[in-house]
Amino acid sequence: MSLRPKIYCADERTILEGRVTDVYFLRTEEIVRRSGLGERRVCADVHSYGLPEGYSWAVFAGLEEALKLLEGRRVNVYAMEEGEVFRPMEPVMEIEGPYAEFGVLESSILGALRHESSVATKAARVRLATWGKLLVFFGIRCVHPAVAPAVDRAAFIGGCDAVSGVLGAEMLGERPVGTMPHALIILFGDQEKAWMAFDEVMPPEVPRIALCDTFDDERVESLKAARALGRRLHAVRLDTPSSRRGNMRAIVEEVKWTLRVNGYDWVGVFVSGGIDEEEAKELVDVADGFGVGTSIAFPPSVDLAMDIVEVDGSPLSKRGKLPGRKQVYRCERFHDTLVPRTMELERCPTCGGEVRPLLRPVMLNGELVKPIEPPREIRERVIKRLSAIREMDGQLPPVKVFA
Repeated sequence: MSLRPKIYCADERTILEGRVTDVYFLRTEEIVRRSGLGERRVCADVHSYGLPEGYSWAVFAGLEEALKLLEGRRVNVYAMEEGEVFRPMEPVMEIEGPYAEFGVLESSILGALRHESSVATKAARVRLATWGKLLVFFGIRCVHPAVAPAVDRAAFIGGCDAVSGVLGAEMLGERPVGTMPHALIILFGDQEKAWMAFDEVMPPEVPRIALCDTFDDERVESLKAARALGRRLHAVRLDTPSSRRGNMRAIVEEVKWTLRVNGYDWVGVFVSGGIDEEEAKELVDVADGFGVGTSIAFPPSVDLAMDIVEVDGSPLSKRGKLPGRKQVYRCERFHDTLVPRTMELERCPTCGGEVRPLLRPVMLNGELVKPIEPPREIRERVIKRLSAIREMDGQLPPVKVFA
């Protein structure tokens, strides 16, 4: 039998039908149906009991897709706002309803929340490292094309200024941003011809950012680009491979110095190619912008889990988890307190400041009770949180568990 190639991806209908799941959830669904347990009302919360090493916070993302999975089902959902920062042990979402209504969806719900929160968190950390400079996500070539728009969205709401993915940007309601590939220059066989062709063909609203590391030294190519395009040149991009990189900061400084002493002081320097948050910190005061791909697209995993914590109104969970429904209260100083849902706080037990609950109703009986926010509004929330985190040297205190 001869096989034909195919794209291995699930369509939206298949995901919504619960077919993208682990087999033991299908088996559980059959068992509880036959045993008459499918209508037992449970409450399950989604939380992280540990973050990647060195992380004291993460960014909650993927809520919109999780709600799409639960829409029309007999469930109530309470959640943090998408783009909120959270800490270990804090529930970011709570689902309440008959187990048979959502149990089989656990794999897909967690897949969306865990993957997108991991990407958004790494994007936020890179945003902190590149604070005040342009940050563009170049990472869809690192992931399966079926999930590229979701990864673009997570990177954008996590703090990137723009994404290069065409479909992802379209779904975000944004314009894709990018420069030019080495392929363009190699096809022309001449850097200057490629830059001039780009300038001739591209509309005026596309910034002229010349790739300047294909055949010659970065300083040499950058000066050639400035002389060829003059005032039309917005910036040069250095995508220097690691095998030729050496001291990247020194390369950027040399390029900027050369442009300045030759009268091209308006030309910025955009850096890409294997940039992570640590390297970004070393370059942020000399580079004018960053293109980051792999480190955001393949981040350390924010380990979210879903666990039943209540059955028919009674607190019940497996060992190692806190039974019962919960609430997280936060004060303006980012002191978080985790309490049973039945307990209300008005003041922070750490500093005495006013507090607000983070888990709020977003869906009741399968109907949305809170509008879906545009990605740019979610991103603005993340930036606001990051601004506060910057003032605390990038770290947040651990959550206080009321016990």
